[in-house]
Amino acid sequence: MILQTIINGVVFKNPIIAASGTFGFGREYHELYDVSILGGISTKGLTLNPREGNAGIRVWETAGGMMNSVGLQNPGVKNFITEELPFMKKLGNVILANLGGATLEDYLEGIELLNHTAVDFIELNISCPNVKTGGMALGIKSEIAFDAVAACKAVCKKPLMVKLSPNAENIIEMAQACQKAGADSLSLVNTFKGLAIDIKNRKPVFDNLYAGVSGAAIKPIALRMVHEVCKNVSIPVIGMGGIYTVEDIVEFIMAGASAVQIGTVNFSHPLAGKEQVEGLANYFEKEGITSIEEIKGII
Repeated sequence: MILQTIINGVVFKNPIIAASGTFGFGREYHELYDVSILGGISTKGLTLNPREGNAGIRVWETAGGMMNSVGLQNPGVKNFITEELPFMKKLGNVILANLGGATLEDYLEGIELLNHTAVDFIELNISCPNVKTGGMALGIKSEIAFDAVAACKAVCKKPLMVKLSPNAENIIEMAQACQKAGADSLSLVNTFKGLAIDIKNRKPVFDNLYAGVSGAAIKPIALRMVHEVCKNVSIPVIGMGGIYTVEDIVEFIMAGASAVQIGTVNFSHPLAGKEQVEGLANYFEKEGITSIEEIKGII
């Protein structure tokens, strides 16, 4: 109970959530440890129809992190509902269905399908930097995001969480626009837009040219953005970006986050989720912290 956090009326046993695109649907990691220990799981990024993802190199190591250009490879919403969701539901975690799209119509149809399922949240991904259509285009300009979120909120029967891009023109204005449009909560930040060059072959590493940068190197910037957003909206915020340690989690909570998502660390240290849940409980006990609310937003 000491780690419990409540977001939009949904109770999380702890504030640690596996981030979208880094944990699949939980199956592979469940072979390594009991992933039901986590507060929640954000699904692999879903689109209305199945996607094969981007061609060429998809993952590239960089100093202090990694770059990815997976391109939202996924089985599609309908296949997720029939093939993956039953397994996820048995685990007992809060389930965030991360939903992307090439068009607004795709988002709306995907939401309609997910409305009738056991997912707890729809996490609207308007921030993916490694697909050429949809996603990123919605997450740059506040007025475009407002229209998209408002349209999605009008049909959404689940709590609507909007995932923000750090590449937005103004992250505070973007967050406020999404709140005004009806977002119930926000998650940030997604990956930064970056470039890698193969100097031996004198060409870009990724076929899609630019790719998403994540990992420990982005944490101070992500933490600053989460802090700015938390000070300027009145809805719950889930923080992410370069979280590797228990201390990182505590920093995001002190900056105002109600929960966090851990992503890149799952690749380099597959047991991170288990160790962070246990480590955070030990930290709270050692420091005499009785609840997340005691330290949330104190900075």
